[in-house]
Amino acid sequence: MDAEQQFQTFLDRFEPALAARAAAILDRLRAQLRGATEIVYDNFNALVVGFGPSEKASQAIVSIAVYPRWVNLFFLQNGPALDDPKALLKGAGSRVRHIRIEDPAQIDSADIKAMIAQALTTAKVPLDPTAVRRMAIRAVVANQRPRRP
Repeated sequence: MDAEQQFQTFLDRFEPALAARAAAILDRLRAQLRGATEIVYDNFNALVVGFGPSEKASQAIVSIAVYPRWVNLFFLQNGPALDDPKALLKGAGSRVRHIRIEDPAQIDSADIKAMIAQALTTAKVPLDPTAVRRMAIRAVVANQRPRRP
């Protein structure tokens, strides 16, 4: 089974409506993050897909986390420094901020597109938009919380 097929089995554990939302969010992010390596972690609490220039988790720029009831978009390197005039970003950490994504169309909103663009320009290691997208399964935790509410 290749990484894409394995990822689909992880996503299939969620409620169908949430899995479809997560897949649509991923499609929209892929359009904005051309050349990114997708780093997948099927963790205890959530299914996480990080987007970065390599398989190094420390270089991931943004990620999504699929929880049993919602999907969050995380800005991993510079969340507190991003321009956020509408106060969409949540969290109080020194590096990371997030936005709960209720509708995949939010990813294409001007505000979120601007934050993604800013995150890309201020990333430690930039993406190469000419690189071929690839997915790497980095961790699968055996003991997980239920994926359906």
